[in-house]
Amino acid sequence: MAADPLLPVADALARILAAVPLMPGEEAPVSGALGRVTAEPVRARRTQPPVAMSAMDGYAVRAEDVATVPATLTRVGDAPAGGAYKGTVTAGEAVRIFTGGPVPDGADTIVIQEDVDAESETDGARITVREGAPAGKFIRPAGLDFKSGDVGIEAGRAMTARDVGLAAAMNVPWVMVRRRPKVAILATGDEIVRPGEPIGPNQIVSSNSYALSALVRACGGEPVVLGIAPDTIEGIQQLVRGAQGMDLVLTTGGASVGEHDLVQKALGTEAYGPGGLEVDFWRIAMRPGKPLIFGKVGGIAMLGLPGNPVSTLVCGMIFVKPAIEAMLGLKRPAEPPLRARLGAALGENDQREDYLRATLSWNADGERVATPFSRQDSSMLARLAQADCLIIRPAHDEARAEGEWMDILPLWGSLESL
Repeated sequence: MAADPLLPVADALARILAAVPLMPGEEAPVSGALGRVTAEPVRARRTQPPVAMSAMDGYAVRAEDVATVPATLTRVGDAPAGGAYKGTVTAGEAVRIFTGGPVPDGADTIVIQEDVDAESETDGARITVREGAPAGKFIRPAGLDFKSGDVGIEAGRAMTARDVGLAAAMNVPWVMVRRRPKVAILATGDEIVRPGEPIGPNQIVSSNSYALSALVRACGGEPVVLGIAPDTIEGIQQLVRGAQGMDLVLTTGGASVGEHDLVQKALGTEAYGPGGLEVDFWRIAMRPGKPLIFGKVGGIAMLGLPGNPVSTLVCGMIFVKPAIEAMLGLKRPAEPPLRARLGAALGENDQREDYLRATLSWNADGERVATPFSRQDSSMLARLAQADCLIIRPAHDEARAEGEWMDILPLWGSLESL
């Protein structure tokens, strides 16, 4: 009997994104909002600047009084930042003003201090303006930056340092953000131990929980490591039951069909009981990462990732990262994929979409060049750590010559912590 066809990567991702829940909103202090995703628009609670203000140190005058220079005026007061001149500027008068000082009534321009000779810095002193200024020169009108009620930060945006500064300037002490999704992480397998623990002759050090925790945190989630489950149905069930209250469950290992691949058996309704695993799909047309499980266990969305560390992390980039971003309501502008020229020829591809670890360089024409590592074994985590990008090869792709353009997934920015 023919095996079920493998699900394309794009279809698998669409089904995951449609199934994961959107996190509710919660208030966060603006001082702690960096990286948080806004749940609603952030609106200004004041107008900035609140009144017309000077952009320079100088004198506030009437433009008609300095239309012909030199012009002699009388200083009648001053307007420092945080203060104000209470009177009205009339013909022949000037008010000493400083950057951020409110422009007094009657004045409609600023002549900078470098263009003025003053008898003294006292009221009643005569000043001579050597260079005039048209109306509105060096004046910041009220609301130049934003007005009360304006949307300064849209919903669905991960707050940057710039956004934090803007929210504070808008007099917003608290912002409504999406709660960080709680992501349970469970590694499986008798062959793995934690770093630093005694290692048996046939065991390896577990890295998947640590790498996924870092990825989840970098994407804005809150990782909760459940531990390492032994290759027993009872052991897997016991730890998965500890995921109650989580928003997403990630398992690593045990997702294939071998004798010791027990995740589906342990979590199926027959063995697990009520709330057992409802499988949406299993096995996708992807390399590395074919034995991927997606469904719900205990009503919680679950991704069963392959156990090989490269497969785990590549699936994390392709599926876990977008899933967390969807749970946070993160909105990003659509961008075309990055492209690079191939640094080595590639043979034709099979039915699986391929993600090849590669290094980046630049040729004499300033074009990116992606050179895949000669060996792409999914157990070789060092190659992933050394890679600058993943070359994306479509399923059934034809053979490619060195120098051809290919789509790449860069491993910098939000993924550079990998």
